[in-house]
Amino acid sequence: MNRLEGKIAIITGGASGIGEAAVRKFVAEGARVVIADLQEKQGLELADSLLGQTVFLRTDVSSEADVRHLVEVTLERFGRLDCFYNNAGFGCGTRPVAETPMADFDLQMAVLLRGTFLGIKYAAAAMQRQRSGVIVNTSSVAGVSGGYANHVYSAAKAGVISLTRTTALELGESGIRVNCLCPGAIATPIFVHGIPLTDTEREQSLVIVAQALGRNPLGRCGLPEDVANVALWLASEESSFVNGQAIVVDGGLASGKMWSEMQNTTNNLFRNLKNQFPAAFAEGSGK
Repeated sequence: MNRLEGKIAIITGGASGIGEAAVRKFVAEGARVVIADLQEKQGLELADSLLGQTVFLRTDVSSEADVRHLVEVTLERFGRLDCFYNNAGFGCGTRPVAETPMADFDLQMAVLLRGTFLGIKYAAAAMQRQRSGVIVNTSSVAGVSGGYANHVYSAAKAGVISLTRTTALELGESGIRVNCLCPGAIATPIFVHGIPLTDTEREQSLVIVAQALGRNPLGRCGLPEDVANVALWLASEESSFVNGQAIVVDGGLASGKMWSEMQNTTNNLFRNLKNQFPAAFAEGSGK
């Protein structure tokens, strides 16, 4: 407990999903948090529920003016900034590259990569003055390898990993650590983004999402709290020598084909070979 006692944090995308889980965990560990999100209703309700430990500020992370204002308000209110968690994001379905509208490309890049860059830029300016701070970015397993999301999302998240590494090299000299998380198979509202569901339906949809995402070595989907726990660790002094890292939080999903699947593939292969060439596999054939 109290791993973030007295710390001031900004969490973008903090009104729901991984961001909301992080807000709750940061507050439970003693931090005061500025929740930045476009979801005003959810953000205000979350802030109200946390009894004065948080402030909500409606923020479009792709807007430089909004992000600058976010950091300025935080500094005016609290006097410092100890952690900036660039977590805001959304999904945009999957389309073949030839059918991807440029409007989708521009929007995803604006939020996922430009938004992260802006968060780092303005957090760095504040943190360099105090010679300390932590920046945590949200990437994805889709930024580590292909096949987990659409082309543009994957490219943007790979960009976040690269941006994390380069800024960690620069800002580390000012006592600022920069790391990123690469979640995979996490049951969050990102999978139903843009679908006009009621609050109750949205909660119900997460059950369907969870059932669909459980195919990894651990046999369950990830929860927002699984990622928030690692973000909390990165924000704390417990990770004080961790810098420039892309930490995958996915239950082993991106490590490769599951062992049981590999065994089944191998067994099926030899079963088919045996059926096709029974004489070669006959007992005592010497083969």
